[in-house]
Amino acid sequence: MSQGAPRVVFVSGLSGSGKTTAMAALEDAGFTCADNLPVQLVEQFLHLCAKANPPIHKIALALDAREEQFRAELPAVVEKLRAAGSQVEVIFLESSVDVLVNRYRETRRVHPFSRGGLVETGIETERRLLRQVIALADHVIDSSRLNVHELKASVIQHVLGTSRATVVNLISFGFRYGTPQALELLFDVRCLPNPHFDATLRERSGREGEVAAYVLENERGATYFARLCEWLDFTLPLFEQEGRAYVTIGIGCTGGRHRSVAVVEALAEWLRQKGRDVSVDHRDVERLQ
Repeated sequence: MSQGAPRVVFVSGLSGSGKTTAMAALEDAGFTCADNLPVQLVEQFLHLCAKANPPIHKIALALDAREEQFRAELPAVVEKLRAAGSQVEVIFLESSVDVLVNRYRETRRVHPFSRGGLVETGIETERRLLRQVIALADHVIDSSRLNVHELKASVIQHVLGTSRATVVNLISFGFRYGTPQALELLFDVRCLPNPHFDATLRERSGREGEVAAYVLENERGATYFARLCEWLDFTLPLFEQEGRAYVTIGIGCTGGRHRSVAVVEALAEWLRQKGRDVSVDHRDVERLQ
Protein backbone atom coordinates (compact mmCIF):
# COMPACT_ATOMS: atom_id res chain seq x y z
CA MET A 1 0.00 0.00 0.00
CA SER A 2 1.37 3.40 -0.96
CA GLN A 3 2.13 6.14 1.56
CA GLY A 4 -1.09 7.79 2.72
CA ALA A 5 -3.38 5.42 0.79
CA PRO A 6 -6.68 4.74 2.58
CA ARG A 7 -7.82 1.58 4.29
CA VAL A 8 -11.37 0.82 3.21
CA VAL A 9 -13.61 -1.78 4.86
CA PHE A 10 -16.87 -2.68 3.11
CA VAL A 11 -19.50 -4.19 5.41
CA SER A 12 -22.26 -6.28 3.86
CA GLY A 13 -24.39 -9.21 4.96
CA LEU A 14 -27.83 -10.64 5.42
CA SER A 15 -30.51 -8.34 6.77
CA GLY A 16 -30.64 -8.76 10.54
CA SER A 17 -27.15 -10.27 10.82
CA GLY A 18 -25.62 -7.31 12.69
CA LYS A 19 -24.29 -4.75 10.19
CA THR A 20 -25.19 -1.85 12.49
CA THR A 21 -23.25 -3.47 15.35
CA ALA A 22 -20.27 -4.14 13.07
CA MET A 23 -20.19 -0.52 11.94
CA ALA A 24 -20.36 0.66 15.56
CA ALA A 25 -17.32 -1.51 16.36
CA LEU A 26 -15.37 -0.02 13.47
CA GLU A 27 -16.36 3.51 14.47
CA ASP A 28 -15.11 2.80 18.00
CA ALA A 29 -11.83 1.62 16.43
CA GLY A 30 -11.31 4.99 14.72
CA PHE A 31 -12.86 4.38 11.31
CA THR A 32 -14.95 7.06 9.61
CA CYS A 33 -18.22 5.28 8.83
CA ALA A 34 -20.95 5.81 6.25
CA ASP A 35 -24.14 3.75 5.96
CA ASN A 36 -25.98 2.77 2.78
CA LEU A 37 -23.77 4.76 0.45
CA PRO A 38 -24.70 4.02 -3.21
CA VAL A 39 -21.88 2.10 -4.83
CA GLN A 40 -21.56 4.65 -7.64
CA LEU A 41 -20.65 7.30 -5.02
CA VAL A 42 -17.91 5.29 -3.29
CA GLU A 43 -15.00 6.71 -5.27
CA GLN A 44 -16.30 10.27 -4.90
CA PHE A 45 -16.67 9.78 -1.14
CA LEU A 46 -13.13 8.42 -0.83
CA HIS A 47 -11.84 11.38 -2.85
CA LEU A 48 -13.50 13.77 -0.38
CA CYS A 49 -11.95 11.84 2.53
CA ALA A 50 -8.51 12.22 0.93
CA LYS A 51 -9.05 15.97 0.58
CA ALA A 52 -10.08 16.41 4.23
CA ASN A 53 -7.74 18.22 6.64
CA PRO A 54 -6.25 16.07 7.97
CA PRO A 55 -6.90 13.35 5.36
CA ILE A 56 -9.11 10.46 6.46
CA HIS A 57 -7.33 7.14 5.93
CA LYS A 58 -9.55 4.65 7.82
CA ILE A 59 -12.98 4.32 6.22
CA ALA A 60 -15.81 1.81 6.71
CA LEU A 61 -18.75 1.68 4.33
CA ALA A 62 -21.95 -0.29 4.91
CA LEU A 63 -23.59 -0.70 1.53
CA ASP A 64 -27.19 -1.65 0.84
CA ALA A 65 -26.95 -5.06 -0.77
CA ARG A 66 -30.61 -4.93 -1.79
CA GLU A 67 -29.68 -2.72 -4.77
CA GLU A 68 -29.01 -4.69 -7.93
CA GLN A 69 -26.47 -2.08 -9.03
CA PHE A 70 -24.52 -2.63 -5.81
CA ARG A 71 -24.30 -6.37 -6.39
CA ALA A 72 -23.25 -5.88 -10.01
CA GLU A 73 -20.66 -3.14 -9.51
CA LEU A 74 -19.03 -3.89 -6.15
CA PRO A 75 -16.44 -6.38 -7.51
CA ALA A 76 -15.22 -3.83 -10.07
CA VAL A 77 -15.06 -1.06 -7.46
CA VAL A 78 -13.02 -3.23 -5.08
CA GLU A 79 -10.62 -4.24 -7.86
CA LYS A 80 -10.17 -0.62 -8.97
CA LEU A 81 -9.46 0.61 -5.43
CA ARG A 82 -6.90 -2.12 -4.85
CA ALA A 83 -5.22 -1.34 -8.17
CA ALA A 84 -4.93 2.28 -7.02
CA GLY A 85 -3.07 1.17 -3.88
CA SER A 86 -5.86 1.18 -1.30
CA GLN A 87 -6.04 -1.56 1.30
CA VAL A 88 -9.54 -2.93 0.81
CA GLU A 89 -11.36 -5.57 2.83
CA VAL A 90 -14.88 -6.92 2.52
CA ILE A 91 -16.69 -8.23 5.61
CA PHE A 92 -19.81 -10.32 5.10
CA LEU A 93 -22.10 -11.03 8.06
CA GLU A 94 -23.88 -14.38 7.97
CA SER A 95 -26.45 -15.94 10.29
CA SER A 96 -28.60 -19.05 10.43
CA VAL A 97 -32.18 -18.97 9.19
CA ASP A 98 -33.60 -19.87 12.62
CA VAL A 99 -31.73 -17.05 14.37
CA LEU A 100 -32.70 -14.47 11.73
CA VAL A 101 -36.36 -15.51 11.92
CA ASN A 102 -36.31 -15.12 15.72
CA ARG A 103 -34.68 -11.69 15.42
CA TYR A 104 -37.37 -10.50 13.02
CA ARG A 105 -40.12 -11.88 15.25
CA GLU A 106 -38.68 -10.17 18.31
CA THR A 107 -38.37 -6.79 16.57
CA ARG A 108 -41.58 -7.22 14.51
CA ARG A 109 -39.78 -5.86 11.48
CA VAL A 110 -40.60 -6.85 7.91
CA HIS A 111 -37.84 -8.58 5.98
CA PRO A 112 -36.99 -6.51 2.87
CA PHE A 113 -37.34 -9.53 0.60
CA SER A 114 -40.51 -11.00 2.11
CA ARG A 115 -43.02 -8.17 2.29
CA GLY A 116 -46.33 -9.90 2.87
CA GLY A 117 -44.69 -13.33 2.82
CA LEU A 118 -42.64 -15.68 4.96
CA VAL A 119 -39.48 -14.36 6.57
CA GLU A 120 -37.75 -17.65 5.70
CA THR A 121 -38.47 -17.07 2.00
CA GLY A 122 -37.02 -13.56 2.16
CA ILE A 123 -33.86 -14.81 3.87
CA GLU A 124 -33.24 -17.46 1.23
CA THR A 125 -33.93 -14.97 -1.57
CA GLU A 126 -31.46 -12.49 -0.12
CA ARG A 127 -28.82 -15.18 0.44
CA ARG A 128 -29.15 -16.25 -3.20
CA LEU A 129 -28.84 -12.67 -4.49
CA LEU A 130 -25.73 -12.06 -2.38
CA ARG A 131 -23.75 -15.10 -3.52
CA GLN A 132 -21.36 -12.93 -5.51
CA VAL A 133 -20.76 -10.66 -2.53
CA ILE A 134 -20.11 -13.66 -0.26
CA ALA A 135 -17.56 -14.96 -2.77
CA LEU A 136 -15.84 -11.55 -2.69
CA ALA A 137 -15.59 -11.41 1.12
CA ASP A 138 -12.23 -11.49 2.89
CA HIS A 139 -13.93 -12.24 6.22
CA VAL A 140 -17.24 -14.10 6.68
CA ILE A 141 -18.52 -13.76 10.26
CA ASP A 142 -21.41 -15.94 11.45
CA SER A 143 -23.27 -13.88 14.05
CA SER A 144 -25.77 -16.64 14.92
CA ARG A 145 -24.23 -17.38 18.32
CA LEU A 146 -22.78 -13.95 19.08
CA ASN A 147 -24.14 -11.30 21.40
CA VAL A 148 -23.48 -7.63 20.63
CA HIS A 149 -20.17 -7.53 22.52
CA GLU A 150 -18.91 -10.76 20.96
CA LEU A 151 -19.79 -9.58 17.45
CA LYS A 152 -17.93 -6.30 17.98
CA ALA A 153 -14.90 -8.20 19.28
CA SER A 154 -15.00 -10.57 16.30
CA VAL A 155 -15.14 -7.70 13.79
CA ILE A 156 -12.17 -5.96 15.40
CA GLN A 157 -10.25 -9.24 15.58
CA HIS A 158 -10.73 -9.82 11.85
CA VAL A 159 -10.06 -6.27 10.70
CA LEU A 160 -7.27 -5.16 13.01
CA GLY A 161 -5.76 -8.54 13.84
CA THR A 162 -5.45 -7.44 17.43
CA SER A 163 -3.68 -9.71 19.88
CA ARG A 164 -6.12 -9.05 22.71
CA ALA A 165 -6.74 -12.01 24.97
CA THR A 166 -9.70 -14.23 24.16
CA VAL A 167 -12.78 -13.20 26.12
CA VAL A 168 -14.10 -16.05 28.29
CA ASN A 169 -17.86 -16.52 28.70
CA LEU A 170 -18.73 -18.79 31.64
CA ILE A 171 -22.17 -20.38 31.91
CA SER A 172 -23.39 -22.43 34.88
CA PHE A 173 -26.38 -24.66 34.21
CA GLY A 174 -28.34 -27.69 35.35
CA PHE A 175 -28.30 -30.78 33.16
CA ARG A 176 -31.93 -31.47 34.08
CA TYR A 177 -32.88 -28.33 32.10
CA GLY A 178 -30.80 -29.16 29.03
CA THR A 179 -27.32 -28.27 27.83
CA PRO A 180 -26.75 -24.69 26.60
CA GLN A 181 -26.13 -24.27 22.91
CA ALA A 182 -22.95 -22.80 21.44
CA LEU A 183 -20.42 -24.11 23.96
CA GLU A 184 -16.80 -24.56 22.96
CA LEU A 185 -15.99 -26.44 26.19
CA LEU A 186 -18.23 -28.26 28.67
CA PHE A 187 -17.33 -29.61 32.10
CA ASP A 188 -19.51 -31.83 34.28
CA VAL A 189 -19.14 -31.14 38.02
CA ARG A 190 -21.80 -33.59 39.26
CA CYS A 191 -18.92 -35.61 40.72
CA LEU A 192 -18.28 -32.92 43.37
CA PRO A 193 -19.88 -32.85 46.85
CA ASN A 194 -23.52 -31.75 46.55
CA PRO A 195 -24.82 -29.07 48.98
CA HIS A 196 -28.36 -30.08 48.08
CA PHE A 197 -28.11 -32.87 50.63
CA ASP A 198 -27.20 -30.47 53.44
CA ALA A 199 -30.44 -29.00 54.78
CA THR A 200 -28.67 -25.81 55.90
CA LEU A 201 -27.33 -25.16 52.38
CA ARG A 202 -30.07 -26.53 50.13
CA GLU A 203 -31.94 -23.24 49.62
CA ARG A 204 -28.76 -21.21 49.12
CA SER A 205 -26.65 -20.87 45.98
CA GLY A 206 -23.05 -21.43 44.95
CA ARG A 207 -22.48 -17.68 45.00
CA GLU A 208 -22.40 -17.84 48.81
CA GLY A 209 -19.13 -18.54 50.58
CA GLU A 210 -20.34 -21.47 52.72
CA VAL A 211 -21.81 -23.27 49.72
CA ALA A 212 -18.68 -22.69 47.63
CA ALA A 213 -16.53 -23.99 50.49
CA TYR A 214 -18.66 -27.14 50.72
CA VAL A 215 -18.07 -27.78 47.00
CA LEU A 216 -14.43 -26.83 46.63
CA GLU A 217 -12.68 -26.91 50.00
CA ASN A 218 -12.17 -30.66 50.13
CA GLU A 219 -9.75 -33.01 48.43
CA ARG A 220 -12.01 -33.90 45.52
CA GLY A 221 -13.18 -30.35 44.86
CA ALA A 222 -9.75 -28.77 45.22
CA THR A 223 -8.13 -31.35 42.93
CA TYR A 224 -10.87 -31.00 40.30
CA PHE A 225 -10.56 -27.21 40.29
CA ALA A 226 -6.76 -27.30 40.08
CA ARG A 227 -6.88 -29.71 37.13
CA LEU A 228 -9.53 -27.55 35.44
CA CYS A 229 -7.34 -24.44 35.79
CA GLU A 230 -4.36 -26.38 34.47
CA TRP A 231 -6.38 -27.48 31.42
CA LEU A 232 -7.56 -23.93 30.70
CA ASP A 233 -4.01 -22.62 31.09
CA PHE A 234 -3.10 -24.97 28.25
CA THR A 235 -6.24 -24.53 26.11
CA LEU A 236 -7.00 -20.79 26.11
CA PRO A 237 -3.71 -19.79 24.41
CA LEU A 238 -4.56 -22.27 21.64
CA PHE A 239 -7.87 -20.47 21.06
CA GLU A 240 -5.96 -17.18 20.90
CA GLN A 241 -3.52 -18.57 18.34
CA GLU A 242 -6.55 -19.53 16.26
CA GLY A 243 -7.76 -15.92 16.41
CA ARG A 244 -10.83 -16.59 18.55
CA ALA A 245 -12.34 -13.39 19.93
CA TYR A 246 -14.18 -15.35 22.64
CA VAL A 247 -14.70 -18.85 24.02
CA THR A 248 -17.80 -20.06 25.84
CA ILE A 249 -17.38 -22.59 28.65
CA GLY A 250 -20.29 -24.45 30.23
CA ILE A 251 -20.09 -25.85 33.77
CA GLY A 252 -22.97 -28.18 34.58
CA CYS A 253 -24.35 -29.89 37.67
CA THR A 254 -27.73 -31.47 38.30
CA GLY A 255 -29.86 -28.39 39.01
CA GLY A 256 -27.53 -25.50 38.23
CA ARG A 257 -27.81 -23.93 41.68
CA HIS A 258 -24.88 -25.09 43.81
CA ARG A 259 -21.86 -26.88 42.34
CA SER A 260 -21.77 -25.38 38.85
CA VAL A 261 -22.34 -21.89 40.23
CA ALA A 262 -19.57 -22.25 42.80
CA VAL A 263 -17.10 -23.50 40.19
CA VAL A 264 -17.99 -20.73 37.72
CA GLU A 265 -17.55 -18.06 40.39
CA ALA A 266 -14.16 -19.48 41.38
CA LEU A 267 -13.09 -19.77 37.74
CA ALA A 268 -14.16 -16.20 37.00
CA GLU A 269 -12.08 -14.91 39.89
CA TRP A 270 -9.06 -16.99 38.83
CA LEU A 271 -9.29 -15.80 35.20
CA ARG A 272 -9.69 -12.14 36.19
CA GLN A 273 -6.60 -12.39 38.37
CA LYS A 274 -4.78 -13.55 35.23
CA GLY A 275 -5.95 -10.41 33.44
CA ARG A 276 -8.65 -11.90 31.27
CA ASP A 277 -12.03 -10.38 30.36
CA VAL A 278 -14.74 -12.66 31.73
CA SER A 279 -18.53 -12.68 31.54
CA VAL A 280 -20.65 -14.86 33.84
CA ASP A 281 -24.15 -16.24 33.27
CA HIS A 282 -25.81 -18.42 35.93
CA ARG A 283 -28.58 -19.75 33.72
CA ASP A 284 -30.55 -21.85 36.18
CA VAL A 285 -29.64 -20.51 39.61
CA GLU A 286 -33.06 -18.96 40.20
CA ARG A 287 -35.07 -22.00 39.16
CA LEU A 288 -37.06 -23.84 41.81
CA GLN A 289 -35.13 -27.00 42.55
